[in-house]
Formats: sequence, C-alpha cells, structure tokens
Amino acid sequence: MAVEVSVREICGELEITALEPGSGSISFQTPEISRPGLQFTGFYEKFSPKRVQLIGNAEMYYLYSLTPEQLADRMERFMGLHVPCIVCARGNKPPEILLEKARHYGVPVFITNRTTDRVGHEISSFIQKKLARRILLHGELMDIYGTGVLIRGESGLGKSETALDLIQSGHRLVADDVVEVSRLEERLVGRAPNATKHIMDVRGIGIIDVRYLYGMSAILPEKDINLVIDLKKLEEYLDTEEKAVDAMDILGLPVPLTPLPISPGRNVAVLVEVAVRNFRLKHMGFDSEREFELKLK
Repeated sequence: MAVEVSVREICGELEITALEPGSGSISFQTPEISRPGLQFTGFYEKFSPKRVQLIGNAEMYYLYSLTPEQLADRMERFMGLHVPCIVCARGNKPPEILLEKARHYGVPVFITNRTTDRVGHEISSFIQKKLARRILLHGELMDIYGTGVLIRGESGLGKSETALDLIQSGHRLVADDVVEVSRLEERLVGRAPNATKHIMDVRGIGIIDVRYLYGMSAILPEKDINLVIDLKKLEEYLDTEEKAVDAMDILGLPVPLTPLPISPGRNVAVLVEVAVRNFRLKHMGFDSEREFELKLK
C-alpha cells in the first residue's frame, strides 16, 4: 500500500522547509525511518530505499568530510535508488552536491531545526496516519473527561445540541456530524475532515465556528475513540433492549457501546456525562451494578 502526499502538505503539516521540491509529491510506502550513515560510506546490504532518509549531525559531518569527487560519487549512487525524500535535522544545510543530485533524480529534500529524534518521530507518525485504514462515520466526537466519545443516533435526535451542551460544560469538540476514523495498530483515532474542522451545523441557527465562539480550549484536533454512545428513541430502546450489544465493531476493533434512550424532558448531556463517568469507573475496576447485586445477596 502506498499514499501520495504533496510536498506543500508535508511542509504545512510538519512545519519543515523544502530545499528541493522534487516532483512536488512523495509516495510513502512505510512509516519507518532510516539513518543513511552506512550507505554514505558505501555499504548497502539490507538497505531499504522505501524509507524516509533522515540526516543528523553525524551523517552531515561525514558528508562534509568527503572530497567533492567522493561526495558526487556517493550521492549519485544514493539518489539513484530513488528514496522517497531526505530530511536534514538540527538546521544542518546539506552540501550543494547533495542538492544537485537530488534535483537531478527528483528527490525532495527538507530541512528543520528540530532534533533528529523528534522530527523522526513526527514524520513516522504523520506517514502512519496517512497509510492507516480509514472510514467516515456519522456522529459527534467529543473529549469528555479525557475519554473519546462518539455520539451516534438518527438524524433529528439532537446530537449537535447535546454536543453544544457538553461544550458549555467544558468538554471539547473533535468533530461534528462526520467523523474521519483511522486505525493505527490497536487504536482508533477520530478527527474532523479538513472542510469541517471546528465547525458545527446547528438546526435553526446554521453554521457556527466553535473555535471563535468558545475559544481554542473548546476544540481538539483528534482523539482516540474509547466509547460509543448510541442515542435512541425511548420506544426503539425498549423494543431492542433484550438484543442490545455491548460493543461496536469499527475497522475490526471492538469499541464499548452504551445505548442511551432519550425522550422529552431528559437532559441528554448530563446523561452522557454520567455514562462516561460510569464507563471510566468500570475501566478502573469498579462496577456499580455488580456491587449493588452483591449487596442484595
């Protein structure tokens, strides 16, 4: 599997500078990063050219120690393998010969002032997210007491209004109406599509920007999904109570599911908060229902 990402997007997302843009885009096949010190000396056994190549202090000092002829020869062989891109850490500008060979072979070259370890981790995480399996789900994704909660339900049940009440109570919005979900190993990460970041569509009011109405503390760019709360009409809840399942499958991972019946007069936001508190207690090993049953015995 491969994913094509533009150089402009990479510069914007990772806050790095392009010294050479290459073809203008990069095809990533793996989130793994390589430090090409051995390759610069001529050792290529077990080398993977599919990885992003990260140059730190040691590699850069070695390149500057070579004669122009040696450097040209090493870069000709290295760039000829068509690595995805090269990233120079700690603000170390590469030799001009490296840039010339990268330009000739269409290999993008970036530079950043960040440390090698830090930028390596950020690049790997960025690529991993791009390569991840993803789907779009209908609902509201909120950060409630530090728990990622996906609130689902039929249209017209008041999901957006519930989310607004939760924001008023100090909880944070991740996505309204449409949630983009990616699977990263054993985690499910949700975020808003780019077009709807910070935006809510509230029936009767229209489009609002939560970032400006409530401040940056009311939003979150992404959140792991830990719990799904399924809003249901009371009559539907009663009809399906015996068949209720306790987990929802998302991209092959089970996520705890709590059905929540709603009817006129019920404060849904407060009920959602209670459901999340109860979920957190169970996660810590305390089950109120089980404790109550034990007292009755």
